[in-house]
Amino acid sequence: MANRSLTGNLSTQTSNSLLTLTVAPGKVMRGSGILHSVGKEIARWGSRPLLVAGNSTLAMTHKSLQPILAKANLVTAASNYGVDCCEASLQTLKTTAQEHQADVIIGFGGGKALDTAKLVAHQLQLPVVTIPTSAATCAAWTALSNVYSETGAFLYDVALCRCPDLLILDYDLITTAPPRTLVAGIGDAIAKWYEASVSSGNSQQTLIISAVQQARVLRDILLQKSATALQAPGSETWQEVVDATVLLAGVIGGLGGAQCRTVAAHAVHNGLTHICGHGSIHGEKVAYGILVQLRLEEMLQNNQLAASGRQQLLKFYAEIGLPQKLDDLGLGNITLGELQTAAEIALNPQSDIHRLPFTVAIEQLMAAMVSTTAPMDSKDVKNRVSPREMSQEV
Repeated sequence: MANRSLTGNLSTQTSNSLLTLTVAPGKVMRGSGILHSVGKEIARWGSRPLLVAGNSTLAMTHKSLQPILAKANLVTAASNYGVDCCEASLQTLKTTAQEHQADVIIGFGGGKALDTAKLVAHQLQLPVVTIPTSAATCAAWTALSNVYSETGAFLYDVALCRCPDLLILDYDLITTAPPRTLVAGIGDAIAKWYEASVSSGNSQQTLIISAVQQARVLRDILLQKSATALQAPGSETWQEVVDATVLLAGVIGGLGGAQCRTVAAHAVHNGLTHICGHGSIHGEKVAYGILVQLRLEEMLQNNQLAASGRQQLLKFYAEIGLPQKLDDLGLGNITLGELQTAAEIALNPQSDIHRLPFTVAIEQLMAAMVSTTAPMDSKDVKNRVSPREMSQEV
């Protein structure tokens, strides 16, 4: 089935603006062991694929994917995307693709490998196939790529012209990934509810209402099934959670657009990448960012529902192993200056944090970042944490 985009008068900015939605991949194949039968399907998109993977996943392709492509008479070149989805890697891969005369790009790996493959394909105007090897993000689904520095600092994202042409989700392949990746994927996916409900919960537009409600369903699935799934990799419940993190999370951003995708949790993630580099993975930082967002709602709006939600998430995080505070992200020795740097980046004028229905000052964000585990009955941290006290707490 060909990829379809929905266009219409859907923007919440002005009644006359036009928003193009890139809702879904052209085709999704999922199941256990399906990788062995995808050669002919990939061949529909081209005969000279460039395979983009990371350090560990590139080695996996020699055994699990490249023989399948050869059997389908595809002439394949494989390339390591390097340390990150960064500008230097993108330029190198574009040159490699052109030298190989590639007519399709295949992304094989985690979120950064898939983001890199999608962006290279976008720049060269080639079809792209995504094959996730973990359930850590919904990158296999989305029409979006995040670009980082070579040290892992978030720089900007690129909205792509379409979702991947083909997504192949092989559960057997996902089971080979470290359990930590699925835990991180749960953190990244569950953020959809906490961010979409704040930015778009009052929208009257049909597709945005649908996206917000699907985000609520996604949250409930993850709260109810994650612990059981992590205990039984490959089980039916585990597959349902993988579907939630890789597929359903992508649907929400596709239907709701950018405003349903990211708010403060992802903004905090972006800031943290500038001080912790590759020390933690995407979904872990986003999960911590949800707690920061709820703490801001609690502090600045006296929102008791946010306070209750934060306490619920703290218990859930403890159960499955998501970070609850900076120390859990390897930032136990963070300085006040580093904290301020992360907060400044999270608050830059183009940041998604400004989708919150209230204004956040830098000292308020810093205070929230060091009080994610505060008890519900604690006094408003913005009134009790001075710069000196915050420095001592940090």
